[in-house]
Amino acid sequence: MQENHRDTPAGRAGSGTGWAALGAAAVMLALTVWGRGIALTLAGALVGPVPALRTAFSCLTESVQADSASDSTAASSEAASSAAVSGIERYLVELTPDDQKPADAGTVIETSYGQGSGEKYIACDAGTIKNNTSVSSAEVAAEIQSPLPFHVELNSAEPQVLIMHTHATECFRSASGLWFAPGDGARTTDRALNMCAVGRVMADTLNAAGINTLHDETLNDYPSYTGSYANSRAVVQQYLAQYPSIKVVLDVHRDAIENDAGARMAPVVEVNGRKAAQVMLICGCDNGSTVSLPNWRQNLRFAAAWESAMEGMYPGFTRPVLFSYRFYNQDLTTGSLLIEIGTHGNNLNEALYAGQLAANALVSLFGGAG
Repeated sequence: MQENHRDTPAGRAGSGTGWAALGAAAVMLALTVWGRGIALTLAGALVGPVPALRTAFSCLTESVQADSASDSTAASSEAASSAAVSGIERYLVELTPDDQKPADAGTVIETSYGQGSGEKYIACDAGTIKNNTSVSSAEVAAEIQSPLPFHVELNSAEPQVLIMHTHATECFRSASGLWFAPGDGARTTDRALNMCAVGRVMADTLNAAGINTLHDETLNDYPSYTGSYANSRAVVQQYLAQYPSIKVVLDVHRDAIENDAGARMAPVVEVNGRKAAQVMLICGCDNGSTVSLPNWRQNLRFAAAWESAMEGMYPGFTRPVLFSYRFYNQDLTTGSLLIEIGTHGNNLNEALYAGQLAANALVSLFGGAG
């Protein structure tokens, strides 16, 4: 996790004339091919930021290609659904082979973190919550039995979810083997390689399932790490003012874990024959003084429900939810959470796949067309 400066033109400003025209054409095409559902989603994106429009148009374009190759309407729907849920290959990048490994490369150790046990760990169906607060385990266990405090409307013209990145320049290894290049600071402003790439996979997956999702690609931590949460707060507040329909705000990060010898830890799990980075949700709690989160209980319900969905669908995929006295701007909605997608020890492809799996679980949780 990390930092600062808001890059206003990049990834948030309104779409230009060219994108507007392209978006209008996409809506007309959606009406012709699929009808009202996808067309409404695209129409909502037309007035949104450029990343959201690109996401919606990308999903539509790929679905059109799947449809043209199908022999029937039923086959077309099945192909489109399969592409939305399983087509991670289109996002994957070519990793650096081991024959280019420097002699002084750093070491990466693969591991898998379990759910934990003991008095601090509270079961939530398949997953667990690590309670680092003074709230009793009984109170936490009772609270997570309550329903979600919001309702995500499917196939809505209005955005329901916002994905953003306080520490957008965080990135992953580019090596195919268990090593990293010397001097690798695990940061880049290249949106094709940093957290924006993971967020793009998540947004595409949600949009393809009928959950109208915006994706902000502002580099809130560049050029300065300091003040990044103030920057991202302003970004989210602007979205909420423009789109009061947003219920869920996801701040997508990656973790950084090293052992005493400086080796990077890469938490992984195998899902359907492919390695994915393990993920961890962080949910803040009000402490009555320095951390003011009056609606922490509602966010905790969401964290428990998402954790349960992810771990239930993909056993071993999650680390326990961290419930702690953290702020992370989670006062802005009752659906605000921070998710750590792997660590700087994971390679980018593991993180991209993890982003898709995490989004698949949200589709299941919200009742989308996954």
